Amino acid sequence: MQQEATPVRAAGLGKAAGPVPGAVSGVVLLLPGGDETSTRRPSPLTAPSLRRLARRLTRAGREDGLVTHVVQYRFRGWNGPQAELARDAAWAADEVVRRYGDVPVCLVGRDMGGRAALHAGGHPAVNSVLALAPWLPEDDVAAPPEPVKQLAGRRVLIVHGTDDRRTDPELSFRLAGRAKKANRDVCRFEVHSDGHRLAQHRAEVTALAVDFVRGTLFGHPFSRPLQDALAAPPPLGLRMPLASGFGQSLGR
Repeated sequence: MQQEATPVRAAGLGKAAGPVPGAVSGVVLLLPGGDETSTRRPSPLTAPSLRRLARRLTRAGREDGLVTHVVQYRFRGWNGPQAELARDAAWAADEVVRRYGDVPVCLVGRDMGGRAALHAGGHPAVNSVLALAPWLPEDDVAAPPEPVKQLAGRRVLIVHGTDDRRTDPELSFRLAGRAKKANRDVCRFEVHSDGHRLAQHRAEVTALAVDFVRGTLFGHPFSRPLQDALAAPPPLGLRMPLASGFGQSLGR
């Protein structure tokens, strides 16, 4: 008897949050974390924190026509040169173009999703990338470095806790330094004393994300700290401290 072929698993977009499709002017794709190696289905436990961020972004960008989607990966793992999560991020950007037309896209990724956002940042629809505590591989002279040239022409923000024990903040600093050479519109904020989940300063990190997304997708003025970080030369703009209470004076 002939065996049935295993169905190919497909990526997907979570339920849209935002205005009706005809009013969409910009899209945020949120990329959850994952594992270094795994062909299992993604865990539903990786997305809740990003869904909270999606709701906050949607509220802040509703009048501008912002829609948010959490990307549903095919696999849990990055899986070496397959770069599965980055491939799914690029697919999601293609799907945005198919659904909504020529609208700007911001990729927002956490952990391994941050790496996926950085890799897929060269997609033609993407105009900005936000990587939260991105998982990055250790430097290895035998392996090619993480790519950065695809980020040219995009605004890029990296946020990392200084006490992160899962993803090394020094690695994101080094990547930001290489990216800054290819693209001046790169900055990085350090959240002092915070860990991988950025839970101690969640309100400040969320306010910074809202500030970045509204500015990159819809042209709203950036807050002064974000302006300064983008304009400052390395290493100042790549080790910008995220001040306690950030966003309160912005009404966010």
